[in-house]
Amino acid sequence: MLTEQDPLLLRQDDSRGVVTITLNRPQAFNALSEAMLAALKSEFDALARDASVRVVVLAASGKAFCAGHDLKEMRAEPSLDYYRGLFARCAKVMMQIQQLPVPVIAKVQGVATAAGCQLVAACDLAVAVRAARFAVSGVNLGLFCSGPAVHLSRNVPRKQAFEMLVTGEFISADEARARGLINRVAEDAGALDAEVGSLVASILAKPRTAVAMGKELFYRQIEAGVEAAYIDAGHTMACNMMDEAALEGVQAFNEKRPPRW
Repeated sequence: MLTEQDPLLLRQDDSRGVVTITLNRPQAFNALSEAMLAALKSEFDALARDASVRVVVLAASGKAFCAGHDLKEMRAEPSLDYYRGLFARCAKVMMQIQQLPVPVIAKVQGVATAAGCQLVAACDLAVAVRAARFAVSGVNLGLFCSGPAVHLSRNVPRKQAFEMLVTGEFISADEARARGLINRVAEDAGALDAEVGSLVASILAKPRTAVAMGKELFYRQIEAGVEAAYIDAGHTMACNMMDEAALEGVQAFNEKRPPRW
């Protein structure tokens, strides 16, 4: 059971299958400490095994969404083996988000920098308040954000991603939306709740199996050539079509009635 002193807070709506994970180091701008990365890995491991989960919302407490890695921890143990292990653990957490069978929505209420921006990019969907800002600013400290570059460059067009990486400059929420880093911009905290709620409701209205199969295929085909992607997509659609939810959906469409899922 997570408590207010833990690096993460967990809220689960069992009636709908919605899980909210809240980064809970507001005094440290929710920097990704070793403890927070370990807690995220543990929670994502558990969620991957829970068939009742439909949507995961990744939120944060305090003024910042996430300021990236914990620089005090990083500076305390300057060894190549330590840094390799740290960045491998961070990459594992980012990949877990992609590998979860349900959509993960970043709910961004403040600044997201470096690995915090990476976290937003790794999520399937992202909604931010208009006051939020985004940067991959490690280069300002002499550390190119190589890890964040992986997911950033898969969200944002190449030249815009590289500009962010080599300048370390912040972009606004509106710019982040225009570049493809986030999906929606909300005026304030109340509107942020409403926008995230709207996305959640839309996902919950769809069959879990179809969303899970679709998410897995979506990321797999991005890394493949076009011909291989179409072959994979065709196989996935055929398997999806044999699922009871899809058969019912098509039948309902033909009969001009709502599907009974």
